Amino acid sequence: MTQIETTVHYNNGFGDEEDYMIQEDEWDRDMLLDPAWEKQQRKTFTAWCNSHLRKAGTQIENIEDDFRNGLKLMLLLEVISGERLPKPDRGKMRFHKIANVNKALDFITSKGVKLVSIGAEEIVDGNIKMTLGMIWTIILRFAIQDISVEETSAKEGLLLWCQRKTAPYRNVNVQNFHVRYLCLDDPMGNLNLAFEIAEKHLDIPKMLDAEDIINTPKPDERAIMTYVSCFYHAFAGAEQAETAANRICKVLGVNQENEKLMEEYERLASELLEWIRRTTPWLENRTAEKTMVEMQRKLEDFRDYRCMHKPPKVQEKCQLEISFNTLQTKLRISNRPAFMPSEGKMVSDIASAWQGLEGAEKGYEEWLLTEIRRLERLDHLAEKFRQKASTHETWANGKELILSQKDYETATLTEVRALLRKHESFESDLAAHQDRVEQIAAIAQELNELDYYDVAAVNQRCQRICDLWDQLGTLTQKRREALERTEKLLETIDQLFLEFAKRSAPFNNWMEGAMEDLQDMFIVHTIDEVQSLISSHEQFKATLPEADGERQAILGIHMEVQKISQSYGIKANLINPYSTITTEELLAKWDRVKKLVPQREGSLQEELARQHASERLRRQFALFRNRVGEPWSRGIWNKNLNCTCVGGTLEDQMTQLKQFEHVIVTYKPNIDKLEGDHQLIQESLVFDNKHTNYTMEHIRVGWELLLTTIARTINEIETQILTRDAKGISQEQMHEFRSSFNHFDRKKHGAMDTDDFRACLISMGYDLGEVEFARIMMLVDPSATGMVSFQSFIDFMTRETTDTDTADQVVASFRILAANKPYILVEELRRELPPDQAEYCILRMAPYSGPGGPAEALDYTAFSTALYGESDL
Repeated sequence: MTQIETTVHYNNGFGDEEDYMIQEDEWDRDMLLDPAWEKQQRKTFTAWCNSHLRKAGTQIENIEDDFRNGLKLMLLLEVISGERLPKPDRGKMRFHKIANVNKALDFITSKGVKLVSIGAEEIVDGNIKMTLGMIWTIILRFAIQDISVEETSAKEGLLLWCQRKTAPYRNVNVQNFHVRYLCLDDPMGNLNLAFEIAEKHLDIPKMLDAEDIINTPKPDERAIMTYVSCFYHAFAGAEQAETAANRICKVLGVNQENEKLMEEYERLASELLEWIRRTTPWLENRTAEKTMVEMQRKLEDFRDYRCMHKPPKVQEKCQLEISFNTLQTKLRISNRPAFMPSEGKMVSDIASAWQGLEGAEKGYEEWLLTEIRRLERLDHLAEKFRQKASTHETWANGKELILSQKDYETATLTEVRALLRKHESFESDLAAHQDRVEQIAAIAQELNELDYYDVAAVNQRCQRICDLWDQLGTLTQKRREALERTEKLLETIDQLFLEFAKRSAPFNNWMEGAMEDLQDMFIVHTIDEVQSLISSHEQFKATLPEADGERQAILGIHMEVQKISQSYGIKANLINPYSTITTEELLAKWDRVKKLVPQREGSLQEELARQHASERLRRQFALFRNRVGEPWSRGIWNKNLNCTCVGGTLEDQMTQLKQFEHVIVTYKPNIDKLEGDHQLIQESLVFDNKHTNYTMEHIRVGWELLLTTIARTINEIETQILTRDAKGISQEQMHEFRSSFNHFDRKKHGAMDTDDFRACLISMGYDLGEVEFARIMMLVDPSATGMVSFQSFIDFMTRETTDTDTADQVVASFRILAANKPYILVEELRRELPPDQAEYCILRMAPYSGPGGPAEALDYTAFSTALYGESDL
């Protein structure tokens, strides 16, 4: 754009549009400026400067002060021009500030602007009019001068731009920059809304307030133009950027698409050529595998290549050619130069590489099939060799070990003969396998001629089979010779075993019988029996020398067998099949017999001495036992007891019984002495004694029975005395009751059974029915034992023959003591009864619970009833 030279004049108002850019000298000299306009310019120009200074990270607060040192003024010019100014002076002296401002003014002048009456001193001194004029000059040059709409001037172009932009809106008629053209109902709100939206969405700072425009009759045109120019640049810049962006995007889109196609071609071509490069050596490889399985795997890999890997690559090759042609067409249409792929990636290069791949592929397939047919023939022969070799090796496995065994050295004659028969069978089997060994050698030779890959292993295996075959032949002959030699030796030993068995069995039986006799547990009770055993033992000792000669002869046979075994290396565990007797057993039993002979002799002598001692104990014990047992033998004790219980009063009988009991008790030391002698004789194991007829058990039981009988008799007499005194029975009646009881106690158990008791009652004149007899049995046998003791019999008979006290009689007696009261007092009991009986009644009588009784009254009626079992008390 042509540089426009501008001359700026300042006054306090604007003339016509044609002399807008001309400044009047008079106005410049008067230094006059409308205060409202000054305020508006100060606010607008400050905001405009800060909108640019913020790009450099700074701002101004006071327009006339912050530019005085020239630093921010130079920075402002650098930001809005995009050019570098001379390096500012950093001093703080006035001349430094003036120098910086002059650098700024020189830069403005270099842009074709003539500054009239604006000097660096006025700016440094803070002249607001000169400072605002300078800023307006900068705004004109850098923000308004370049505005041109349909070849109009800057101001006219800016005004025309405003008119066009507001033309679609009703009630808006823009004619100049100082008349309010918003005629809506809410101009204040509309302006504030416009300023806020511009600041928020267009990044245009708020340079004026709505009041500055609404409340001012004629707003400052410079301020308005500055504000509007920001809108112009915002919208014009956006439109230009959008148009330029669209054009660039279109061009770049075509170029990017072409580049993408080129890159895609290069990538596909590289991948395809790389695949061909990797695959061709694999197809050209003619290294044969050793086995059919491996060659079959190669064939399977080749089929996978044909069916799976190659078809996608054929599609890629076709797509690559199509992409190349399409790309060339697009480049030609868009006036771009034709695409030249990288070296070696032309379509012709790819086609040539592909042709080489298919040639290698065809040769590889033919080679695979030929090699597989060759290996098939070799595998057939190799498999045949393996089968025959395996069959032979399975048969031969362990044969060498069997033939090398020396099992015949430890075998019996029967086992050696069986081994010989078994060996003859093996020799027949060995001859039958000769043909198979020859076939194996022939197949190995053919594999050598056909150059089989594993021929070394075949030859090695064949050689092992042949070597083993020769070894088996040699071992077979040696084993036959050893078996025949061993058979003859064992036949000789067998004869010796038979002779050993015939002679050892009788001798062994003799020794076992001798040991049994020598260890036999003899039980003797007399000295004569011991003497008989000693005589038999002496006769046995006389036979020992002859037995020892037979023993040595039997051992000689065994030594002959051992000599043959050691001389000819027979390691068999030679066990005599005809006998289970061993020489060790014979020797052990002979040694045992020799040891038992003196032991037996000693035992017999000990037993003889023991029998002499036992005989002395028998005589001693018999002497004392006869003396102690004499009273029982003559029946003295029983006679004395019976005499005591017959005749006289019960008291006399009691006295005699106690005297007899004392006599019996004083006889106890004799019994104890006899018990000691009896224990001593038992410890000596003497159980019979021909010198006495009495046993210790007989004496002991008789003694205990006598004491028990005396004690029972005493108790019965005491009971009879109590019954007689209580019932008032005479002595004659007691004798009569005793005689009747003894008569009907037929079994002499001291008690009558049911039938005996019934017979006794009938003899005494009772007329008994079943009911009456059952009532009587309940009285005499309440426990239902089926037996009636003498005491129960006495109680029954006295109850039937005498008067007895009853509960009513006792109650009547207590009533007399209580002076006919239904209760009795404690002091009355203590006054009328003995002390012990009074306390007995006090402790057991329940308190009287009837009417009219004092607190200490006792119930004698309940007490009397309880005495006879007629209440629960």
